[in-house]
Amino acid sequence: MQATVPSLEDIRPNLFTPVRLGTHQLANRIVMAPLTRNRVGKEGVPQAMNIEYYRQRAGAGLIVTEGSQISPQGQGYPGTPGIHSPEQVAGWRRVTDTVHGQDGRIFLQLWHVGRVSHPSLQPDGALPVAPSAIPAEGEGMTLEGPKPFVTPRALELDEIPGLIGQFSKAAENALRAGFDGVEIHAANGYLLDQFLRDGSNQRTDKYGGSVENRLRLLLEVTDAVSRVWNADRVGVRLSPLNSFNTMTDSSSQATFVTAVESLNHFGLAYLHVVEPDFTGQVTGFDYLRLRNSFMGPYIANGGYDKERADRTLESGAADLVSFGKAFIANPDLTDRFATNGTLNEPDPSTFYGGDERGYIDYPALP
Repeated sequence: MQATVPSLEDIRPNLFTPVRLGTHQLANRIVMAPLTRNRVGKEGVPQAMNIEYYRQRAGAGLIVTEGSQISPQGQGYPGTPGIHSPEQVAGWRRVTDTVHGQDGRIFLQLWHVGRVSHPSLQPDGALPVAPSAIPAEGEGMTLEGPKPFVTPRALELDEIPGLIGQFSKAAENALRAGFDGVEIHAANGYLLDQFLRDGSNQRTDKYGGSVENRLRLLLEVTDAVSRVWNADRVGVRLSPLNSFNTMTDSSSQATFVTAVESLNHFGLAYLHVVEPDFTGQVTGFDYLRLRNSFMGPYIANGGYDKERADRTLESGAADLVSFGKAFIANPDLTDRFATNGTLNEPDPSTFYGGDERGYIDYPALP
């Protein structure tokens, strides 16, 4: 009897189905999400325990690093890495060499926090910058502890080319550091997200007003970064619903569908979408429409476990799924998923700052 060959329609992917992401063939569809851990060395330089942290997690199909500020002005938290100095490039090179030695793939996330900073973290004690002089509510973390957010300074029109140049230079540095690609951080209430959403952008020049104008900076940054890296080694992260850092938009669905349709022009490696609000709620937004509007691989993020991730991949609602807290507590998350092993529980008290405890001491499977 002749064997039946399954059609492509019969092949339903799961977390362990290989996938092509731009120029890279990934062994699985498990992505380590970018995770701020506030543990780098002096001057934002990755150190030995950061190398070990990423080495332990190299079984992911793709690692996206913690956000790394593109310039001193882009920093918003103590103990976060940069990608703007030779020492930082050298530190990251040790990370990428180690991950590659484990047959892993790793992208660097390019980050500018905008208004979510404090003068004590800024060069010469300057005000943080933003699209408009509108402060975030609440407090930010500084070297002296939590302090209220200040009213930022609105970027002048003639400063924006220099800002784009910072993204371009950071992309060049990431290339020198041996990364496999870069992710542009346009989510979670940071600078590019601040420009995109009308609650934080009340400019009246060509970077404000209409959604096309508010989208302009993200597109210009993506173009600049794609001139350093081929666009098929560049991803973009968005968060349509996330109200973290006091973010709002009067028409999120229209804003973000327009953004995604405009990003299609580049032929990006992927779109990485934070689906829930930071409270964990996913309401009032059609993510399937967003996914179907993007002409490339879609990475879903936000509260997924193995079963839900497999169902999402099988349905076609995403091409890959990224995991955050699960990777914090389970350096061998890929092996645990493969064997249906029990997961370690993360300790939230060790998420941000500190030493090796809660960072590289979670046990792996025997």
